[in-house]
Amino acid sequence: MSVNDPIGDMIARIKNAAGRRRSKVSTPASRMRARVLDVLQDEGYIRGYAQVERPGAFPEFEIELKYFDGQPVIAEIARVSKPGRRVYSSIDDLKPVKNGLGISILSTSKGVMSDSAAREQNVGGEVLCRVY
Repeated sequence: MSVNDPIGDMIARIKNAAGRRRSKVSTPASRMRARVLDVLQDEGYIRGYAQVERPGAFPEFEIELKYFDGQPVIAEIARVSKPGRRVYSSIDDLKPVKNGLGISILSTSKGVMSDSAAREQNVGGEVLCRVY
């Protein structure tokens, strides 16, 4: 199966698994997905992830979702920049998500990072998604 938007596919899988209260979800492995998952793990939205290799199949990431009092920590995750409409933001134009309760994940010239890390390094970039 060919996927045009790998980040959007991963976000949909996470959203669907959290809605069904699954403890784990798998997604095909790639470096870009790994960087986004690193940010989600560093910010405390997922427990972690591991690369799983099965014989005769492509490598996959197995993502452990995080719950608090029976509710998923990721209340909402939404793709912002899509293949049909790329969204770029300078650091001055980047607004806080839910008054600072959420994060934006950006792809910058210095790597994939959260909006707070981008403010510290004073770099803007493509807004991949918003999480709260």
